[in-house]
Amino acid sequence: MNISGIITTLNEENNIAEAIKSLQRVCNEVIVVDSNSTDRTVEIARDLGAKVYLQSYLGDGIQKNVSLQYVTNLWVISIDADERLSDELVTWIQQTDFENTPYDGFAVRRRNYIGSRWIKCCDWYPDYLVRIYRHDKLRFRDVKQHAFVPMVNTLKIKADLIHYRYKNCGELFSKPARNYSTRGAKILYLQGKKAHAFTPFLHGTAAFFSNYLFRGGILGGVDGFTLSLAIACNSYMKYAKLLEYQRDPQVLKAENFDNVW
Repeated sequence: MNISGIITTLNEENNIAEAIKSLQRVCNEVIVVDSNSTDRTVEIARDLGAKVYLQSYLGDGIQKNVSLQYVTNLWVISIDADERLSDELVTWIQQTDFENTPYDGFAVRRRNYIGSRWIKCCDWYPDYLVRIYRHDKLRFRDVKQHAFVPMVNTLKIKADLIHYRYKNCGELFSKPARNYSTRGAKILYLQGKKAHAFTPFLHGTAAFFSNYLFRGGILGGVDGFTLSLAIACNSYMKYAKLLEYQRDPQVLKAENFDNVW
């Protein structure tokens, strides 16, 4: 089919092969934009026939849009290295007449996993995202975090994109605490945001109850409670780190604010 698959990567040697093979089920070309990986990501991608381009990381949406200058098809499918097309999504794509559709894009249901467990609470399902689109009409927002393709003249379809989000519940806590909270704190600091002694507690508590009570975490059993707690910890740590930048000159001096992304 005349569809281009696009993937952005950084040190994804354990995921990239299956991601490319997944796209090759429906795409006649796969574009990989790599952020200077130090593992075998680039080698594996090239061996599987993907077209690989190197680009230092520019931020989420900007990086994803870099690939559009290399595609040869009008329609693209964008996935991350830890995502896979489900069989139902492959079938839907194969049966869709993209040349004559009135839509500019299609939103798929992202099915998020921790380990082998499909997590449906805390707004993790159906988690609709536009991942199939005409790149002359739509693209990711040129933002550095939380990028998305706007749902303009798009259709929500009943087919899933599988997302192996975390390998286990330990990674659920360690990965956000290490990467997301630090990045979030840096962004807030550069924006001139201020925190006080109660800010981390207030944001962490609000995040927990919002996810556990109002977004269905309570219906998800142990996983629902764990996920709500992990989201709360990430929120707490983001504001605790922001407060630390304000209070501790030694920590602030040691932090590299040129390397936010």
